[in-house]
Amino acid sequence: MKQIDIETAKGRIQGQLDPAFEGVLDAFVTNFEQRDELGASVALRVGGALRVDLWGGRVNETDATSWTADTVSLVFSVTKAATALCAHLLAERGQLDLHANVTEYWPEFGSAGKETATVAMLLNHSVGLPAFREPIKAGGYYDWDYMVGRLEAEEPFWEPGTRNGYHMISFGWTVGEIVRRVSGRSLGTFFAEEVAGPLGIDFWIGLPEAIEPRVSRLIPWAPGPEGPFTDFTQALMADQQSIPALSLLNSGGYMPDSREAHAAEIGGGGGISNARGVSGMFEPLALGGGDLFSRDAVTRMSQVSMATQKDATLLIPSRFALGFMKSMDNRHRPHGNIESVILGERAFGHVGAGGSLGFADPDCELAFGYSMNRMGAGLLLNERGQALVDAAYTALGYRSNAGGVWMT
Repeated sequence: MKQIDIETAKGRIQGQLDPAFEGVLDAFVTNFEQRDELGASVALRVGGALRVDLWGGRVNETDATSWTADTVSLVFSVTKAATALCAHLLAERGQLDLHANVTEYWPEFGSAGKETATVAMLLNHSVGLPAFREPIKAGGYYDWDYMVGRLEAEEPFWEPGTRNGYHMISFGWTVGEIVRRVSGRSLGTFFAEEVAGPLGIDFWIGLPEAIEPRVSRLIPWAPGPEGPFTDFTQALMADQQSIPALSLLNSGGYMPDSREAHAAEIGGGGGISNARGVSGMFEPLALGGGDLFSRDAVTRMSQVSMATQKDATLLIPSRFALGFMKSMDNRHRPHGNIESVILGERAFGHVGAGGSLGFADPDCELAFGYSMNRMGAGLLLNERGQALVDAAYTALGYRSNAGGVWMT
């Protein structure tokens, strides 16, 4: 492994990599020099070996404190993959039937038109609860029982299973409550004891206070007067009762960078990790299951479960497996460069708001992680993350992504 220590105008980049992945380093450096990266990490594991482990830049905008090997950050919806893994692990152990009615495990859920909803519908974003119509109380996201109660009472926005719309934050409480009911442990505790602990990774759903000093500060993205104004952004601005607006804005004053948010078990978007931790979570899946899952389970996780030409929340074509995103190529659409994530054909994982990413590709035994603190435009991947993905696939001998997925 080659040791890396590069000084740039945006800060120091350090780590190690296999020289075969020099292109990933080049893309990482370019992100800082040309794409406004502030602080970030990227890690690749291939065939069970850590082949790239890089970090660099600064932890905030206010001083020159460096992003170090142990810096962690909010990875937003990459957390959904962690939450989904908990459900799949219970299914692997025969404790959860993914195709059973939710009411078999959570009787109170079966009201207001949700009586026939299945566990799979919670995982593939088709259950019809992408948002909450009435205002969330102040600090509601930090109160598990309150959010679960709201979901029990909420009438679905469509008949469960008939279409899909990205469940931007509610996913963490729908799937997370199933995990809690079946396992008898909170989502964060189950993940720590059954996934993060055995894998030896830094990834928390509910951050211990002792880790708080390691957390990088978040820099939100805000559009300028010139946009880009995606269909999602336009709907959000035009109609405060639209699903996009309710999904993003009806949050009870959620402050993602606060200690309260970090401590809460927000399985839809509150996880804290770094690239090494994210790639470590996906490594067993890249290897066909490792010690956690059978190959049948990994195959099940990698299959498209729900796809649409117009996601009810994102308002773009979307493709989801059971708890994971699949490759989505919307480059042909207006502003498509911020509404895509282009992976291998069998790859599955999750993007986080602003651009963080984790995924597994069993075809090439690749486990990928990327985290950062300066959010980019859009709710899917932006050019910083995609450049790293492209460099990784190129180093592995893949030829092109022109067809919508990376191909050899």
